[in-house]
Amino acid sequence: MPKTNGKKQTNETPRSGKSLITGALCAVLLAAGLIATPVHAQTAAPAAGSSTAVTPKPKRTPTPGQLAARERQKKCAVEWKADKAAGKVATGMKWPQYWSACNKRLKGAS
Repeated sequence: MPKTNGKKQTNETPRSGKSLITGALCAVLLAAGLIATPVHAQTAAPAAGSSTAVTPKPKRTPTPGQLAARERQKKCAVEWKADKAAGKVATGMKWPQYWSACNKRLKGAS
């Protein structure tokens, strides 16, 4: 019986550095999609009358509150542009701060 010095012997030979690099390169190329793969032809869009056609969801109409908020935002935008051109906007004030104050003011007026 041969001496093993306490180590388990296997019949496998260690991989050489070249085969490891080649295997790693193949994995990278496959992951990147650089190796040629068959391109599948796109199928034509289903007919309008077929059951597989996807119908878009109808758009929901905005609520009265959303419509009012949009109108206030448009009014505040006009005021912002006029005040900014006239130099009436406080130094360092940006649109969000102006919009917040204007929105509160217009909500309170109605």
